[in-house]
Amino acid sequence: MQYYFITGTSRGIGKALAERALQEENVQVIGVSRQQSIEHERYSHHSLDLSDVGNLGSKAEALFTELSDAERIVLINNAGTLGDVKYFGSIADDKIDQLFSLNVTAPAILMNHFIRAYQTIKAERIIINISSGVSQYPVDGWSGYCASKAALDMLSEVAALELEKQGVRNFRVYAVAPGIVDTQMQTNIRDVDERNFSRLEKFKDYKDSGALDDPTQTAEKYFYLINHPDKFLEVRQDVRGF
Repeated sequence: MQYYFITGTSRGIGKALAERALQEENVQVIGVSRQQSIEHERYSHHSLDLSDVGNLGSKAEALFTELSDAERIVLINNAGTLGDVKYFGSIADDKIDQLFSLNVTAPAILMNHFIRAYQTIKAERIIINISSGVSQYPVDGWSGYCASKAALDMLSEVAALELEKQGVRNFRVYAVAPGIVDTQMQTNIRDVDERNFSRLEKFKDYKDSGALDDPTQTAEKYFYLINHPDKFLEVRQDVRGF
């Protein structure tokens, strides 16, 4: 049996990933989000507010149960937020805290409990953290998003290094950027004030010109990596290169 733990399954890339996983036989998907949008006999849902990191540890411990029949176990940290698109000096403090809780602290806690639960079993294990191209360069108005995705990349690098130093085999960790995908986040970007984001017109053009990728197609690329991990030896990946 294959088990997929996927966060943010209510819509967008997370929902597409869960639905793609369910196309395969002998797969059980465990979705984590505040709302349930998938009904399937092999899908179970955990309604969690991942930004509530104070209570996440105990819930994560209950989430990653013993899986004695597992051949492959995958954790995909997909849930995230763009946060307030504003310049420094105009961002509310609570919005900064919420963004880093959801984008960095929650994935770190889930990785910590996932590795603790499954480090010594024989099944193939994969962690995929949904990154972004902007983890590599600054974008005005996106301070928290750029910084949080850069932090997620480094968390992935360190986890992979630690597993290697411990001699753990058949356990891979990736930070994978999805490209520019037609999700609710893109809709939110197009609604911001141009005074807080100088690239607004470019992002509107992505939509108008049909340059946005479909979440279903993006999910398929992630599964190419999952099904061919030996082809992807580096932690940081970008689906546009697949």
